[in-house]
Amino acid sequence: TAAMSTQIPSSRIRNVALVAHVDHGKTTLVDALLRATGTFAAHQAVVDRVMDSNDQERERGITILAKAASIVWKDVKINLVDTPGHADFGGEVERALTMVDGVLLLVDAAEGPLPQTRYVLQKALARNLPAIVIINKVDRQDARADEVLDEVYQLFIDLDADDEHIDFEIISAVAREGRAMKGIGMPADDADLSVLLDTILEAIPAPQGDASLPLQAMVTQLDASEYLGRLAIGRVVNGVMRRGETVALLEEEFAEGQPPLKRRLSQLMAFQGVSRNEVDELAAGDLFVMAGFPEVEIGDTIASVESPVALPRLVVDEPVLRMTFGVNTSPLAGKDGKFLTSRHLVDRLNKEILGNVSIKLFETGSPDVIEVAGRGELQLAVLIESMRREGYELQVSRPEVITKEVNGKRFEPQERGVCDVPDEHVGTVTQELAPRKGRVTDLRQGDAGRTIVTFECPSRGLIGFRSLLMTATRGTALLHQHHAGWMPWAGDMPDARGGAMVADRLGVTTAYALDNLQSSGQFFLNPGEQVYEGMVVGECAREHEMVVNCVRAKEKNNIRTHSHDDAVKLPAPRIHTLETAIEWIAADELVEVTPKNIRIRKRHLGLEDRRKANKKVSVD
Repeated sequence: TAAMSTQIPSSRIRNVALVAHVDHGKTTLVDALLRATGTFAAHQAVVDRVMDSNDQERERGITILAKAASIVWKDVKINLVDTPGHADFGGEVERALTMVDGVLLLVDAAEGPLPQTRYVLQKALARNLPAIVIINKVDRQDARADEVLDEVYQLFIDLDADDEHIDFEIISAVAREGRAMKGIGMPADDADLSVLLDTILEAIPAPQGDASLPLQAMVTQLDASEYLGRLAIGRVVNGVMRRGETVALLEEEFAEGQPPLKRRLSQLMAFQGVSRNEVDELAAGDLFVMAGFPEVEIGDTIASVESPVALPRLVVDEPVLRMTFGVNTSPLAGKDGKFLTSRHLVDRLNKEILGNVSIKLFETGSPDVIEVAGRGELQLAVLIESMRREGYELQVSRPEVITKEVNGKRFEPQERGVCDVPDEHVGTVTQELAPRKGRVTDLRQGDAGRTIVTFECPSRGLIGFRSLLMTATRGTALLHQHHAGWMPWAGDMPDARGGAMVADRLGVTTAYALDNLQSSGQFFLNPGEQVYEGMVVGECAREHEMVVNCVRAKEKNNIRTHSHDDAVKLPAPRIHTLETAIEWIAADELVEVTPKNIRIRKRHLGLEDRRKANKKVSVD
């Protein structure tokens, strides 16, 4: 398409973010709005959940990256910014909110506002953004729209919202079918989303900004394109951005008297539908995508060369967990993946931090190992899973918390968690928290036989807590956690796991060998799988490691004993996923991750090497 030169006045722009708990239908609503405004032509094949473009987002059913799309309604351009619901991606939420002037708060008509809703709404109110509340899925059998609305009012009151914010517009919707109505009720069969679109135009203010002032634009997100390199995404706050003009990039150091970087703006795009189209200029209030500044970082200001004035910087929560990513050094390395060297690994991680501000990289003593710090284990697991799918092989260590010294005392990060569980599982939550040094701060009766447990716990105590909770409650628990400052070091945590069963040689596991060993512990693999010396094949009951031969075949002789020689019955092994493997390993173990396999191994594969390493540790 030819570049457009029409500059849209800010009165004809609305910037709005969709915020909701995981699974309440944000991404589905975006699809419906795109259909309603004819952005998807009627004959066009529509991908469901068009905003979740990343494979893992589709599989995990969560939105990880904040994205934008735009629609036009009654000659007004509405920029929609989709935000993730998970706290590990809280950095994405905060940045998305700096681009908008109001939020659509989506709440499930049966589940009501959940912990996540609270977190995102709190951030929106802190920025003084008005909300439109959409009660979605009112067609559910168990919908209870009136009660849910009361809960939403209660949530606004709990968060100390002003009267003007509590006086929000209410829409009932069935986003999947693209139907909506004002107030509480069931939208008519022939209803569409025009009520919602009209409400956005009325209730969300037009962006404040003056196109006649010198240019100031805020970079809130980064993206990378294979052709254009690093892309900056953000919002024009004042002035007009024109393609071909020279602009100044004001970085963090700019305040310290550094002269700004000046460059011609070679590529300027705007959101149109779900794509980005080239434009000649964008005025105050609109969202932009620009290329040509490989040095740009989140929080930088793009300004006019004549009077460069920086906007206040964005601050994102600091990382609390770190783990090392290293080159795969196992005897089976290089069999599955195509990216194996430290150069591949460093390039891929550098590409990740281009667009992901809440991840940081640090060098270690070895060129083959990089330390990666992030906001939570889910975020780091998503990164490792992405790399594995792209064909990388790597080995990762157990996550550790980042500590800091305050007045000579050691402090560690603390998380505040809100857990919504069925009543019968409240005991499970409180019992699991006690050994993890967590304490319950509030118990509230929820609806329909559920209880809301609020607790505080050291971050390291919560490693593995989510998956344990999901298993114990058969997936019925909802957990939301966020960083809650620092607390004095809480001491050692008890370790409930047994010792590792470690293979003593390279080979393929046999049913005969596993059968002889099954009384010693639980296996992590089936017969017929490739193992190597130093690989962990199971967990034994005692606490010390146990070295086993799991590849031994039955000696062939002509003496028949029992018929059960042929039919060995083995219990089902415990197959580790990436998340459970990372949680299970000890400090002297690593998880080997390849596109086809997840294996657990000792850092030192040989028994003698391990003994030497242990001696050294005990001397230290």
